[in-house]
Order: sequence, then C-alpha cells, then structure tokens
Amino acid sequence: MSIRRTVQIAIFLSSAVMATAGAQIAGTQFSADMVSRGPDGQVSTGKMYVGDGRMRVEMNQQGKEVVRITDQTQGRELLLFPDRKGYMERDLAADRQDSPASANADPCAGLDGVNCRKVGEEDVGGRAAVKWEMSVVRDGQTLTGVQWIDVERGLPLKYRMPNGQSMELRMVGKETIDGRAVEKWEMTSAAPNQQPVKTFQWYDPELKLSVREEFPGGYVRELDRIQVGDQPDALFDIPAGYSRMESPPPTQR
Repeated sequence: MSIRRTVQIAIFLSSAVMATAGAQIAGTQFSADMVSRGPDGQVSTGKMYVGDGRMRVEMNQQGKEVVRITDQTQGRELLLFPDRKGYMERDLAADRQDSPASANADPCAGLDGVNCRKVGEEDVGGRAAVKWEMSVVRDGQTLTGVQWIDVERGLPLKYRMPNGQSMELRMVGKETIDGRAVEKWEMTSAAPNQQPVKTFQWYDPELKLSVREEFPGGYVRELDRIQVGDQPDALFDIPAGYSRMESPPPTQR
C-alpha cells in the first residue's frame, strides 16, 4: 500500500473520530447568534435555534441565505433556499438520530467500512475514558487507529492514527461567558514532521456544545446572546409555498 493511500485512510479514520464530537442535538432548547471572526477583522454571522431533537441554522453563502434544519424526530435533514422558495431533503443516517453521545456507544455506527471494538476503560488526563480500536481494510491491509472517549461528556479525549497523526483534548479550567458556566478545553493536534497545533474551545455542559472556539491565526467562532427557552415548531418545518428541489441551485455569475 502506498504512503499516500495510508495517509488517506488515516485521514478518513480521524474524520470518523471527530464526527462523534458534536453530532448530538442538546436536550436544552435555546436560540443564539453565530459569529465568526477572522484575523483580518472580517465578521460573518448567522442564527441557531435548537428545539426538541431539532436544530435550525441560518447562514449566508455567496450572498444567499441558506437554512439547514436537522430533525432527529423525523430522521431528516432539510436545506431551505428562501430566495427560490425551494428546499432539498435527505434522510439522516441512523447514527445521527441517536440521543446524547455516549462513551459506550459504537462510534463507528453508520460509517461504511470502519469497524470499532471496545477495548476497555482507561484514565486520560485524570478523566475516565472508554478506549476504542478503529480499523479499516483497504487493498487487503488492515489499518488500525485508537481513540478514547470521555465517559462524562461523550467527547473524544484522544486518538492515534496509523500515519502518526494524533490528538489530545484536556480540560484546563472553568470560566464564565455571558453569565454561563463553561469548561475551557485545550486540543493539541500533531502530525509527523509538523509542529503541534493548539486550539481552544469553551464547552457549555447545559447546552452540550462549544459556545466559543479559538483557532490558530486569530480565527474565532462563538455563540452570542444565548437565550434558553422553548422554540416554535414552525422554525423546523418546510414553509408554506416552498417546492422540493432535486439538485442544488446553480451558482449565479
């Protein structure tokens, strides 16, 4: 097997690991503004609404408003295009319909060609974690990675891939953001022949997601003006007068 092929499979495995972090929709209903800031001062905004097993994200792509609705109660995902009064619909994979992330739930569920085997429970940075072995067969060769999932939070605390790529997540303290108690986590990612990269995220235990993330180079992504409370059902439905579209709308020149 070529080195390039090995790296491709390692990337696939590591992507599968990270898919377990944030796949759930929090049980607490709320709304919030989404804000992304770049090092050049450029700001992009959006809106998030989280209901009972449902999430709505409003964003702007190439000057056009796009709305993504994930509905675990009906097992579907919707893309709304308000300027065209159209929508696209697809079924959610079975693994994305599950309730809260669990360290004991198979992290490979719904991933084609990837198998997971629970190895046991270990301590990672002072936190109890379930160790999982992930394997994929390509060109007759089996490549294996290992990940550890936090028992309390259901987050991947650590992983190692066959190409030497690795990640470790550790809680470095507790803080308050906009009056909300959050946990500050440091993520260190490493790859062969490269300097380790550190990112930070502030995890809200009540909302079960990160409300702020800081990336190398000065990029920041956060949720502002969080309002906890029930969300209207109409936010997660197909609006009246919308027609189903079978393919994405063409890019306007």
